[in-house]
Amino acid sequence: MRPEGSAPIEFKLDSLDEREVSTRSIAGKPTVIAFITTWDLSSQAQIDYIVPMAKRDGEQVNYVMVALQEPTERELVEVFAHHLGIVFPVALADPELILGGGPFGALKAVPTTVILDRSARMVWRHTGIARPDEIRQGLSGL
Repeated sequence: MRPEGSAPIEFKLDSLDEREVSTRSIAGKPTVIAFITTWDLSSQAQIDYIVPMAKRDGEQVNYVMVALQEPTERELVEVFAHHLGIVFPVALADPELILGGGPFGALKAVPTTVILDRSARMVWRHTGIARPDEIRQGLSGL
């Protein structure tokens, strides 16, 4: 889905490491954000698709994983990210995002993947597993 005429999205999330996960940190590059949970097998499959894409794209595209989980589950998210070989920033969602509010709109199912353009406007959104070719199509022209 390509949302039309969306405004830039402002966000700052709690990163699992020193890398900032915010509007400021992604500025100037297209960004793929995967919203997942650690207990959902389709979320794991989504990350399995995205990790090789991130390695291949290098510095051309930002990739971020956001776990829709409470801060008390931080260690579980860290283990999940390590086990799947995630090389890009990983963040925990804030309470508003977990409850379906916030700048990304309602996240009614996981995985949900969004693409932001270089100005942090949402240009693509997919609920369920997004195949690499679908993500590439969403990135085309950015």
